[in-house]
Amino acid sequence: MIPPSQVAGVQNALPFWISLALVPVVLYAAMTGGWSLLLPPLSAWGAFSVLDILAGLNPENADPQTSEGQLFWYRLITLVWFPIQFGVTFGLIWYVTATDHLDSIEKIALFFGVGILSGTVGINYSHELMHQKNRVERWLADLLLALVMYSHFRSEHLLVHHRYVGTPRDPVTARYNEGFHHFFPRVLFQSFRSAWRAERAMLNRKDRPVTDAENPFWRYWALQGGFMFLAMIIGGWAGLGLFLYQAFIAIWQLELVNYIEHYGLTRKHLGDGKYEYVQPRHSWNSMHKVSNWLLINLQRHSDHHYKPDRRFPLLQNYPQSDAPQLPYGYPVMTMAAMVPPIWRRVMNPKVRRWRAMYYPEITDWEAYKTASNPMPR
Repeated sequence: MIPPSQVAGVQNALPFWISLALVPVVLYAAMTGGWSLLLPPLSAWGAFSVLDILAGLNPENADPQTSEGQLFWYRLITLVWFPIQFGVTFGLIWYVTATDHLDSIEKIALFFGVGILSGTVGINYSHELMHQKNRVERWLADLLLALVMYSHFRSEHLLVHHRYVGTPRDPVTARYNEGFHHFFPRVLFQSFRSAWRAERAMLNRKDRPVTDAENPFWRYWALQGGFMFLAMIIGGWAGLGLFLYQAFIAIWQLELVNYIEHYGLTRKHLGDGKYEYVQPRHSWNSMHKVSNWLLINLQRHSDHHYKPDRRFPLLQNYPQSDAPQLPYGYPVMTMAAMVPPIWRRVMNPKVRRWRAMYYPEITDWEAYKTASNPMPR
């Protein structure tokens, strides 16, 4: 008989397994074709946006001292996701290249949906896993990132973003008035460069060259190359193309989220290249219940920057007085980010209010931006 405490643990963790609902949606689209291929993006963006409205907000906080043993059913979803994503990705590569069920346009539409799955769920789970001390979890993070050809995200995120968030030295902090369509190509280039420099600097401190086996980029490239080779073996050039296409869509999804998480928020420059400590006010948050289930509390982003290795069920909400809140959950906000005039109309007044609230002494932000940027972009 299952102890009552374990039953309660399963029940509490179950909503966070909602990401599994996207898997049959993608598989149904693959088997049916036609208009059903619209279902994956409509589900990830539209359905979860509607559910957010219906379910409302969740301001409640779990006890941050909850033991690891009580979090098993929460952690399990992140542990089992790699084989699921692996099976969906390569299973569908085989399916669409070994049969004539779908035409070329339908195949592209299907792997757009696969990329939505890989980016919305897979990269998000890799983000949770890479922050943990357990080697198995960190390896799973590497495998998930290699499935979308973005392995360097681990180095950039851990060594650059968390250290320099809200400063000009962080490529991933979107600047005020910077549209996503400018942000995206900039980040693709700058994130790789900053990740490489960060790893090289770590090796230099140990008097080791970048060619040393300890450089994780060798692991990144080996895993990515292995998955590309597998896609080629299964589906030929078409299979490789579809694999790379879903990876690009996943990266686009990730960087949309990165864009909205810190848009326009800056840490105060203290002089001599130093900045104030990261505070809850330096991240945008959302208390929308269902999208937090889907994204395993990623929208409680301020607390993640405060305690990066804190398990997702224990991430805390902050009141509006301490941390800025988005008007909607990430699904709606990422759609708005794709249309810069809409995004600026919604978010720029919020950034200006944030500036007046936390940094009233700064009256000329254009001059401040220049003075607080001692590092070249």
